[in-house]
Amino acid sequence: MAFTMKQMSIIVATLGTLSFMFGVIAENKKPASGTAIPWKGGVRCKYPSDPTVALGYLAVVFLVASTVAGYFSVFYPYKGKSIPQSALFQSTSFLVFFNIALGTAGLAAAMLLWPTITEQLHITRNVHHNPNNTCPTAKTGLIGGGAFVSLDASLFWLVALMLADNAREDYLETEEKELKGESGVLTTEYNSNVKGSSAA
Repeated sequence: MAFTMKQMSIIVATLGTLSFMFGVIAENKKPASGTAIPWKGGVRCKYPSDPTVALGYLAVVFLVASTVAGYFSVFYPYKGKSIPQSALFQSTSFLVFFNIALGTAGLAAAMLLWPTITEQLHITRNVHHNPNNTCPTAKTGLIGGGAFVSLDASLFWLVALMLADNAREDYLETEEKELKGESGVLTTEYNSNVKGSSAA
């Protein structure tokens, strides 16, 4: 199936938006702390049932999907016409936004994964020998912040895609002119040879 640039833009934006939504919901559903229950000289933390961990991982999955789609979209041979990657990276603007998109996606993944994994560890390793343990949860605000950065990453991919489109058009236009120029030279040489043969 051949994709158009509009379809790829919609896919990248949709996946990025889903990552953002799951991240924000995960942040809002995260409990402030668990309940400490005395347990064999220490405490056993009881946390309320919440979907924070599952939603956090879903946000990461859709972030990865958005990043893969964004990366794929800038190099995809639209209308069956492929160009060398080096031609895209000759554009300074594309190079800058391509690297920003990659860096932002990496930062978003770290901000989403760290608190999600931490929250999962708090829930699974809930028995502590310290009787003063307050049963904390993952650091507040990180998942939500990661969700916004995830959305930013998808927007940077869209900017990179637009810049890649400009670079593609410039490259194909230049290539077409060069082909026409070569064709014109060959035609001129052929006509000259024909005239020379006729004169002889």
